Amino acid sequence: MKKLINAPDDVVVEALGGIKAAHPSLDVDVEAKVITRAGGATAGKVGLVSGGGSGHEPLHGGFVGFGMLDAACPGEVFTSPVPDQMLIATQKVDGGAGVLHIVKNYTGDVLNFQMAAELAGDEGIEVVPVVINDDVAVQDSLYTAGRRGTGATVFVEKIAGAAAEQQLDLKSVADVAREVNERSRSFGVALTACTTPAVGTPGFDLPNDEIELGVGIHGEPGRERGPMRPVAEIAEVTVDAIDDDMSLSGSELLVMVNGMGATPLVELYVAFNDVARILSAKGATIARSLVGNYITSLDMAGLSVTVLRLTPDLTRLWDAPVETPALRWGR
Repeated sequence: MKKLINAPDDVVVEALGGIKAAHPSLDVDVEAKVITRAGGATAGKVGLVSGGGSGHEPLHGGFVGFGMLDAACPGEVFTSPVPDQMLIATQKVDGGAGVLHIVKNYTGDVLNFQMAAELAGDEGIEVVPVVINDDVAVQDSLYTAGRRGTGATVFVEKIAGAAAEQQLDLKSVADVAREVNERSRSFGVALTACTTPAVGTPGFDLPNDEIELGVGIHGEPGRERGPMRPVAEIAEVTVDAIDDDMSLSGSELLVMVNGMGATPLVELYVAFNDVARILSAKGATIARSLVGNYITSLDMAGLSVTVLRLTPDLTRLWDAPVETPALRWGR
């Protein structure tokens, strides 16, 4: 294993120290492992909190800032943050209008956010959770009851974040978040396994001439393992899986081709070219797009595709200004 680290046990804490040094727009509590916007809660604004295991950067800390999250809780690598972290984050961002918890559908995240919400409720903070479950690859997995939460998390954080900036109430912000989740689907493909710093060896065995179709962001098995093939064929399998679950014909789409951490940007653009061609043949229109690393899996090579069937209101909220370390426009 070759990694740019000092010691496996210190990776998350030292990364948080780096985030603090690099981004003065963020308030990073390294000891509590909580990232918030500098300046504290905004009075009268719904606070947005998300979190999950580290190793998926820039999710979630890279999306803390104007127009997106108010706080993020990073756990250890591929390990859910604990309720105490989530409670601290919730307290920090409570401006009197309530707090939305955006929770990827992984058992540890769901249970710990639920406990944190109950603790916050005991303190008089109204919390509404929205669970993200956009992955069409499998119904249940190693970490999940039901569908996994993946790329749609980025869409929910951005669009619900814009709604919160416009001073919508908690119910309205939560309704927008649920609508985005319901209108989004994802599918991921791994070319290689990822290696966690604590283990030092690949998390699963994937021969050089095979790929995992429908992989999870922690390396969970997908639908099938098959031979390596041109990206045009991979894109077809991916888009077909999404279209089979949610018809895309006639839709205006937000499309994200996301790198899993070790895929060069040039390859992601090659993939996007094929995804765009296939979607056009299905009668769908790409109205907005993202290409790059947004929800990764350490050093895994591969990609995921996430689509959102847009409405005029969702497009307006997507286009609203955002300023975070990993996503920014309009300011």
